[in-house]
Amino acid sequence: MPGPLVVNDSIVIPDIELVWRFSRSSGPGGQGVNTTDSRVELTFDVASSVALPPALKARAIERLGAETITIAASEYRSQLRNREAAAHRLAQRLREAIAAPPKRRRPTKPSRGAVERRIASKKHRSDVKRLRRNF
Repeated sequence: MPGPLVVNDSIVIPDIELVWRFSRSSGPGGQGVNTTDSRVELTFDVASSVALPPALKARAIERLGAETITIAASEYRSQLRNREAAAHRLAQRLREAIAAPPKRRRPTKPSRGAVERRIASKKHRSDVKRLRRNF
């Protein structure tokens, strides 16, 4: 998976900032699992990255709770597919970490007309049920 990691339209992480490690996987693969290094660990140091602007870097570190992110992937038999899965998950985690905070909800209250309509409908329903009763 050489090449830069595209996080979103404006942020691309250069390949030089990504650290790949490979090891033997305990997952599927039959006898080949004992000889191939199909497990992938992808590490990205958020604090020393030049790809992220300072404001987004601070937001990401605060939300992630750490200055480095390590993603491990071993669900596939092939190292290439595990590399793709790790890169995809890292990009997703970074997108979530640098996303703008949601807009604050402005509290509102129902209009007087809405309150009156609600109470009128409750009274109407009450009258209908009261008239059904046997006296």
